[in-house]
Amino acid sequence: MHPNFIQHIRNYVELTEEEVQRLLAYLKPITVAKKAYLLEEGQICRANYFVEKGCLRLFYLTEKGTEQITQFALENWWLADYMSYATQHPSEFYIQALEPTEVFAIPAEFQNQLYHEFPQLERYFRLMFQRALAASQRRLKFLYDYSKEESYRNFVANFPGFTQRIPQYMLASYLGLTPEYLSELRKKLV
Repeated sequence: MHPNFIQHIRNYVELTEEEVQRLLAYLKPITVAKKAYLLEEGQICRANYFVEKGCLRLFYLTEKGTEQITQFALENWWLADYMSYATQHPSEFYIQALEPTEVFAIPAEFQNQLYHEFPQLERYFRLMFQRALAASQRRLKFLYDYSKEESYRNFVANFPGFTQRIPQYMLASYLGLTPEYLSELRKKLV
């Protein structure tokens, strides 16, 4: 029922079987249908979501009303609007399932209790946030320093699983390309 979640934590910190059972009491398993939302703009992000199975995207609507995807999450990835989650203020983002998805939610009100009861989880989440911040910094570098073609090549090389699971127009949004230009790039690079 939760093999990815527990194994993922154990990749970074130790948990006894008794701790695993206590930890599971804090989690809320959620099944999300394809195209369903976990979060919509204006709502408060009340949980941090671990993707056990499936795929999520985080996006916002631009002033022109187009979707700008800022992040994807596959199995073993965490996703939330962390500003809304931390401050409990309304979100500017949406979180949507791209396929039938199973997540484990850690409600915001339990986060500090978890750290108190399981001090090793504070280390685990610090490591997860460091990795997320590093990925964001790297993405900014690609947006500013790389050509559109280099950004696409890098994404495909580093995340081959995504290119098979997400629609091309969503990949174009994430990379800051038009779907037509992405199609041209794909033909050129095959």
